Amino acid sequence: MTKIIFLDAAGTLFDVRGSVGEVYGKFARRWGITVSNEDLNTAFFQSFADSNSMAFPGRELAKIPQLEFEWWQAVAAKAFQIAGVFNQFSDFPKFFAELYAHFATAEPWFVYPDVLPALNKWQQQGIELAVVSNFDSRIYAVLKALNLAEYFTSVTISTEVGAAKPDSQIFTAALQKHNCIAENVLHIGDSFKADYCGAKAAGLKAIWLNREPEKVESGKLPLTETKIEQCSSLDYLAF
Repeated sequence: MTKIIFLDAAGTLFDVRGSVGEVYGKFARRWGITVSNEDLNTAFFQSFADSNSMAFPGRELAKIPQLEFEWWQAVAAKAFQIAGVFNQFSDFPKFFAELYAHFATAEPWFVYPDVLPALNKWQQQGIELAVVSNFDSRIYAVLKALNLAEYFTSVTISTEVGAAKPDSQIFTAALQKHNCIAENVLHIGDSFKADYCGAKAAGLKAIWLNREPEKVESGKLPLTETKIEQCSSLDYLAF
């Protein structure tokens, strides 16, 4: 019987309201810079995909917030470069500081409608809940701002562990906080590779939360099993 559920954060519990491009574009226009939200969104995901994992092995915990900030600033700068407007900023570091702080608030995020009913149901069943995410340390402020923090007994993030999903090290770190073995834990997340494959490789049970199944070409997934445990919503999961 499942007694502990690990959940991913962005894309699973909550997501960006509209798109990253819309938020970036809105802030850029405040600086007098006009850029297509669609182009900026595409540029952001290209920059994000080209970046190394957000993990800083061997670094002091006190230095992690600054390393996170610098990592995201590099991603944002490249996105605006790809979009062709980076040189229009009079003070990009100042602009980015405002943008970065914005994403630590509730405003740019929305909670998926199936999340609170599921969390309440599992909590009532006595299931322990935890977050395991490749997010940065702003996750604590975001969870609190979205009224989600109270549901979770632990939060494990890649930047503090020094390893990002699908690396098994982050799952091991989360398991150690709960003094449990992998076989007794279920992990749910929206990334097939990072969440489903990562958790399975670490010995956990896993469910792939595929929120947009119509957009997935299953033939292109590196499926190693004949059956993938997946769902499109948290509504119908029962343990």
